[in-house]
Parts: sequence; C-alpha cells; structure tokens
Amino acid sequence: MSSKLNDASILIVDDEKIIRETLSEYLEEEGFTVKAVGSGEEALALLAKEFHEILICDINLPGMDGIEVLQRVQRVSPETFVILITAYATVETAIEAFQRGAQDYLIKPIVFDEVTEKLRRLMRVRNLRLENQFLRRELNREASNEFVIGANPKSQAVFQMALKAAPTGTTILIQGESGTGKEILARYIHKHAYSNPEEVRFLPVNCAAIPNEQLESLLFGYRREATDKDQRGVFVHAGKGTVFLDEIGELPASVQAKLLRVIEQKEVLPLGANEPVQVHARIIAATNKDLNKEVENGTFRNDLYYRLNVVSLKLPPLRERKEDIPELVDHFVKKHAARLHHRVQGLTHEAMNLLMHHPWKGNLRELENSIERSLILSDQVLISPAELPPDLDQRAVDPNILDDLSLAMGEYEKLHIERILRQTSDKREAAKRLNIGLSSLYRKIELLKIEI
Repeated sequence: MSSKLNDASILIVDDEKIIRETLSEYLEEEGFTVKAVGSGEEALALLAKEFHEILICDINLPGMDGIEVLQRVQRVSPETFVILITAYATVETAIEAFQRGAQDYLIKPIVFDEVTEKLRRLMRVRNLRLENQFLRRELNREASNEFVIGANPKSQAVFQMALKAAPTGTTILIQGESGTGKEILARYIHKHAYSNPEEVRFLPVNCAAIPNEQLESLLFGYRREATDKDQRGVFVHAGKGTVFLDEIGELPASVQAKLLRVIEQKEVLPLGANEPVQVHARIIAATNKDLNKEVENGTFRNDLYYRLNVVSLKLPPLRERKEDIPELVDHFVKKHAARLHHRVQGLTHEAMNLLMHHPWKGNLRELENSIERSLILSDQVLISPAELPPDLDQRAVDPNILDDLSLAMGEYEKLHIERILRQTSDKREAAKRLNIGLSSLYRKIELLKIEI
C-alpha cells in the first residue's frame, strides 16, 4: 500500500485474542499503527485519550456490544471510521451496520485481502475529505478573520450596541480586561461604519507601549521650519478613517490635554507648528483600567473621560462567557490550521472539557495562543489534552466531571446542540447539520434539558 494510504492509526476491538493478534500483526506489516483491546469499554476509554482514524470492532462482544460501541464512538470520536465485524453474512446485517453509521463491515472468517481493500477505500475517502477541508480553509482564509460574537447574552448586547453606534461617527470607549478582544471590537465597529471599510484607514496606537516623548509626535505630528519637513501625525494620516487608542488610561497629562482638543475642535497642533491642522478621523479608545477611579485619583482628566465616554462598551471576560468557548475554539483552529497548512479539525471531548473549565485569566489571547501552540505540536486530526499547554490548570476541572466520561460528553454535547439550534430554528436542518435523526434530536433536547 502507498504511504498515503497506510499512515492511519487503527484500533481493533475483539474479545478473541487470536483474531486481535493475527489482524494486528498483518496490519502492522502493512505499515499501519495498530492497537488492540478486548472490550468496548476499553476502546471507548482509549478513544477519549487518543485519536484513531479507523475502529475495527466485532459486533458480538461481552458486555457492551459492537452496535453500542459504534453509537458511543460517534459521540466520543466522530471523525473515526468504523468497520464492524460480523459472523453472519446477511443483507440485514449489512443494512443495520450502515444505518447505524458504520462505514463498512467484515465477515468472519476474516479475509486479509478484503481488509486491505476496505482500508484502501476508507483511506481514499479520508484523504479526499482532508483535501476538501484544506481547500475550503484556503478559499475562506479571509473569512476566518471574521468576528466571533458568540452566544453569550452580554457579548451579543455589546456587539449589537456597537453595530448601532458604528455608522454615527461618535467617539467610543471600550472597556475590558486585557485580552478580551478590545481591538477586535474596534475593527468590527470600523468595518460597519463605512460602505468601503477596506479603503478607509484603521490605525491602532498602543499608548502604553510608546515612550512619552515619542507619543506626541506620533499622534499629532511635528514641523521643522529649518528643514521645511513635516511629519504627519496619526490623526492626519488616518484621513476619514479610525484611530484606535489602546490603553488610553496610560496617556500622560500633556497628551490628554491635546487629545481633548482633537475631540472638541477636530484639529491638531503639530509640535513646532503655529497653525492647527483640521482632522476628520473617528476616535475609538480602549482601556483595561477603571477610568472612573483614575479620574477620582487625579491621573485622568474628567473632561476627557466624558468626551471619550459618549458610547461605552464593556467586554465581558472569557470566564463569564464560557458557552462561547466551543465556537471560539472552532474559529481559532480554522484560522491557524489554514496558516500552518495543518489538517487538525478540532479537539477531543476531553481536551474541550479542560478548556471549558480553565479560568482563562488571559482571556481570548490566552485561548488563541493555547490553540495555536496545540496545532503546532499535534500530528492528529483532533487535539488531545497532551497537546494543550502544560500550564493549563487541569486542577480547575471538577474531578467528578472529568472522571465521568458520560457527564463530560453530555456537557459538551449540550453546548454544541444549543449552538446549532441558535443558528437555525428549523429542527430538521439542525438534525441534518448534527448528522442525527430528527427523533434523536428531540430525545437529546429532552434528555439534556435544552431550552428551545
């Protein structure tokens, strides 16, 4: 078999030791990575920890039978192909296997040539799927930079208010902890403020990162009479676009006074100049400080604060919008997988469960950095806990939830179904997107107590 068709990892589940060992030996000789277990329970425990592209499972198992294993694998590891082994060569058996979601079946006694052919077919399907996904990511590279608003009511309210304020041109103050996405929100406002946002400048300035002596000339420009050489400042250079002043609370008093003039009179006085210059840029400011307290402490001008705070938007920290984590993770995976030309498609349920319970003190920035790091380290289709940052606080996860696989899966399953139902009110369409039957969707809605 070619290297492209035999680089898959295979998990064999059969209670007969001779079948496990014989089939494992044959597949390893063919170049596959193989593991074998004797029960469905062992298989599910293994799949919760590591990804296997193909599961070859006997239907007749002690305890949990092959059909139940198939159904659970579809929840634990939905990207895994399943081949069921049966001792009965009947049409009904084949139909049931396919109806349940299996990709193929084998009949005992197992014929190795038949196994090879079926594996070739599944690997061709896998390769086509990966190629299609990569092409879609390439075509949608620009779309991957779109804004993820999420399902959290606080987040949605912020973006709805931002959308209303965007075309007005008024000054906006964005407040939120470091890493909550203040610049992302500012760019969102800029995008919706103009009919041609790509042709209008968006100029970000980090007020905390620039030395005070350079900040004034950067913002307002300067004029050198001796050389007759002007340096345009950011407000002039922005034209009719947007100037985004990040960490506005770090502005020194002298710059605060000049910024107030920009807002009130729509003009700047470059350093060394005698005449002011008219400006037309819109100002969006952001801070992770409580400017009210800064005003009380005398470190921030009261009049400037009220001029900036015409429209105030407060972004909630990630720990207060954890229902958005699956959608954010999906966004970051697509974004960085396209950039890194990586085949990673998502996370295992165990990995997602860890992310859902992490405190995320660094907010979106910390989450995105964690996903980017995981993609660099992972060589699987799904990121597992092993690829997540070592400093991810696994102790923050409720041990009962983490130990109880069904609870962990149920929690993530509920969040995923709720997200799909928010995107479409058509239950048939939702069931189709979830790849389950309509009756199954209604059962899950009732079982998981999903409000619709």
